[in-house]
Amino acid sequence: MGKTMEKEEAEAEVEMWKFIFGFVEMAVVKCAIEFGVAEAMETHGGAVSLSSLSSAVGCSPSDLNRIMRFLVSRRVFKEAETSEAEPCYQQTALSRRLMTRGENGMADLLLLESSPVMLAPWHALSARLKGKVSAPFDAAHGEEIWGYAASHPAHSKLINDAMACDARLAVSAILNGCPEVFDGVSSLVDVGGGAGAALRTLIKSRPLISGINFDLPHVVSAAPKCNGVEFVGGDMFDSVPTADAAFIMWVLHDWGDEECIRILEKCREAVPREKGKVIIVDAVIEEKENHEEGGKSTLKDVGLMLDMAMMAHTTTGKERTLKEWDYVIKKAGFSRYIVKPIRTVQSVIEAYP
Repeated sequence: MGKTMEKEEAEAEVEMWKFIFGFVEMAVVKCAIEFGVAEAMETHGGAVSLSSLSSAVGCSPSDLNRIMRFLVSRRVFKEAETSEAEPCYQQTALSRRLMTRGENGMADLLLLESSPVMLAPWHALSARLKGKVSAPFDAAHGEEIWGYAASHPAHSKLINDAMACDARLAVSAILNGCPEVFDGVSSLVDVGGGAGAALRTLIKSRPLISGINFDLPHVVSAAPKCNGVEFVGGDMFDSVPTADAAFIMWVLHDWGDEECIRILEKCREAVPREKGKVIIVDAVIEEKENHEEGGKSTLKDVGLMLDMAMMAHTTTGKERTLKEWDYVIKKAGFSRYIVKPIRTVQSVIEAYP
């Protein structure tokens, strides 16, 4: 065996072990979130000793030491150099993402995807490919994901919290990267807006915009009220409330082309023909390597993983390439569109009637 082949075999073994225990990272990070480790360290400020941290989060120092050792090895936290005889830890940019509060927190997304409800369908992924089930989620729970959420309030809250988490990140990225998207817009309907996090974030920056948060009745009925935002319940397959622009984020990837086209048609009908537009915020899967500035190429794998999640959790949903977006947008009757990358896994697509 040559040196090149030996190196490849050694690397293959390491990668295979990572696949075997791939769930460990998610599980340990979830544990840290549930115990509020990052919040406790943020409250403490500066370096915090193992004993102080274990006291703050209420768990065994020896067990916490093992958890922190693993997370330090993954560069989630970092070990601080102090005069203390015991280990001391500091926050990092990554560990602050484990917080449930704060503008960059992503904990709610991980809590949703790591929930037993969302993990169970992955065991039926191969059954989908064999044609034994149409949707792994349906096979695991007896109904599709949105019907399940409607009848299980706790899971509905997990979804809404996760979508709110992403909405804060994505809307902030739009406002920082391409704020002109909202220029000239006096009213905006957020289609599938969940609890209204996207509009809340937007209106803080653009208070003159009148917002309509549109989602299923059981979703908007549980949403906290917000000045400048009207909450409307309904079905996007039937009609969408009228506004200068429609905003639809992380909704179309849940549906196949036929449903996607119908939703886009309803959005197009809701905006003025001459000056209206539909603002789509969704992933655009790269078919070739992208080295554009903005970090999009580093998020390519996230888009591919999201596409696998669509296979596990929806019947017809998928992440789309630019060619696939072109097809559904034009089929829905739009005359033109513009794609703008932002510093998240999604891109902004402005579609014009």
